[in-house]
Amino acid sequence: MKKLLCVVLMLCMALTAALAEETPALTWEAFVPILEAGGVTGQFYTFDEIAVKIWLPEGMNPVELTEEDRANGYIGYFMPDDKSAAVSVMYVDVNGMSLEDYAAYLSGEEDVTEVEAGTVNGLPCVTYKMPAKNTLSITFATVAGYALELTCTPIDEENAELVWGAVVSSIQAVE
Repeated sequence: MKKLLCVVLMLCMALTAALAEETPALTWEAFVPILEAGGVTGQFYTFDEIAVKIWLPEGMNPVELTEEDRANGYIGYFMPDDKSAAVSVMYVDVNGMSLEDYAAYLSGEEDVTEVEAGTVNGLPCVTYKMPAKNTLSITFATVAGYALELTCTPIDEENAELVWGAVVSSIQAVE
């Protein structure tokens, strides 16, 4: 319990420091020592379709995607055995919108809150929440009018934003 509390407090400090900047900037390097200190383990999953890798905590297992899922843009979906949480990775057609245009579009949606531009590991992005769906999403622009979108749920559980902050901060190009 003490390790978990230590991890939570350290993650809070890291997120507070990142969000205190005008443009939030998260880096994986900032989270690694915090996760290690708390004994939090996980692994990276690589998405060859988009040359990106994402870290997920232990217990988040890949779910088999159907052809319909793939047709709808899903390239990855992860859940624990008890189905209490989920992380989806999608390659979404945004009709050529820039990140600024996408942020403006999201700001006009009724069910979207806290739209913010930022960077993660040097990659420009837009984050937003959908409280009615209990989700946090982060979107990165890609080539050809598409966007990489990572969505995490639930966000209303205690410490959920801290865990999802670690997941979000891990997104990086495959070397």
